[in-house]
Amino acid sequence: MRAAVYRGANDLRIETVPVPRIGRNELLVRVATCGVCPTDIKKIHYGTVPPPRIFGHETAGTIVKIGAGGTSVPANRFKIGDRVSLHHHVPCMDCHFCRHHAFAQCAQYKQTGITAGFEPAGGGFAEYVRVMPFVLPGVVKIPAKNSFEEGAMLEPVNTVLKAVKRLALLPGDNVLVAGQGPIGLMFTRLLQLRGMNVLATDLLESRLRLAKEFGAKWTQNVGQASCLSSSKKEKNSSNGDRRDACPTLQDAAVLAVPSDAALKHAFKVVRGAGQILLFAHTKRGALTEVDLASVCVDEKDLVGSYSADFTIQKEVARLVFSRQMDVRGLITHRFALDHTAEAVELASHPTVESLKVIVSQEPKS
Repeated sequence: MRAAVYRGANDLRIETVPVPRIGRNELLVRVATCGVCPTDIKKIHYGTVPPPRIFGHETAGTIVKIGAGGTSVPANRFKIGDRVSLHHHVPCMDCHFCRHHAFAQCAQYKQTGITAGFEPAGGGFAEYVRVMPFVLPGVVKIPAKNSFEEGAMLEPVNTVLKAVKRLALLPGDNVLVAGQGPIGLMFTRLLQLRGMNVLATDLLESRLRLAKEFGAKWTQNVGQASCLSSSKKEKNSSNGDRRDACPTLQDAAVLAVPSDAALKHAFKVVRGAGQILLFAHTKRGALTEVDLASVCVDEKDLVGSYSADFTIQKEVARLVFSRQMDVRGLITHRFALDHTAEAVELASHPTVESLKVIVSQEPKS
């Protein structure tokens, strides 16, 4: 089969490799679609892991083979021909971290359970992947009315919903979402679905227009001072105050961009006892200054969220497949497997027009 093989920093090569052999209670899936994730981009660009590997973990495809003895639960949930969304990390549910619901710190969770060959790394940038037994609980069947592309988006939506659940919010609270790329737009929509009033910020007007479509109540171009209401009903009240005017203070802020300026701004606008959530600050060694009295005296929580939570997969699938969280408008660019390197390049250097980039072996699923 063909695969985009990582051979070193900024070195992806289309090569012919063996179709993975599967064992007892394992699945062989023919890949239809795989999203390009920033996590893989960093590994490819900076060579942070030793080659060779086949990346790609936002994967959907069709089961073409089930390993001998595939009668265990959950292996017996599947049959050849099932269209499925894959989930490459599943925790043990028994260790210290799992008991504290910190699944991303679990040793088993940190193992990758899907591979197309070499050291397991997701494998979605290949024609076939092997799905190991310990990640089968995270595999979700794709309904007939939904596309492979929607299935591939379950994993990134999962990471965002997990993060939203880390925020101690009440319906009607105001939340700043900094950055309206694909992840920021997912935050905007999921927060709006949970009854929050979202102030979406970005540098690009096109992203802010999309944020309104995804449910933002207010938008603000961070390069300008003005903050606009998304409500068409905004009017001046009899006392001259705008009912839908942007709030001065926020109950929480989500940073979907790794910006120090955004972090400082968040500390300034989040009210006492509010929360600031870091979602994009994944580079080790990155340092910044924080006024610790804001955390201690003002009781502002600085929290982080990383990766997915397979225990909320059913909820994620319901949101995506019902199209309450309609991911179709996020996908702007599709590349064939042979052009995976170009897909990674665009995803790492987005244009005004680009949002989610995918590698597709079927133009339409």
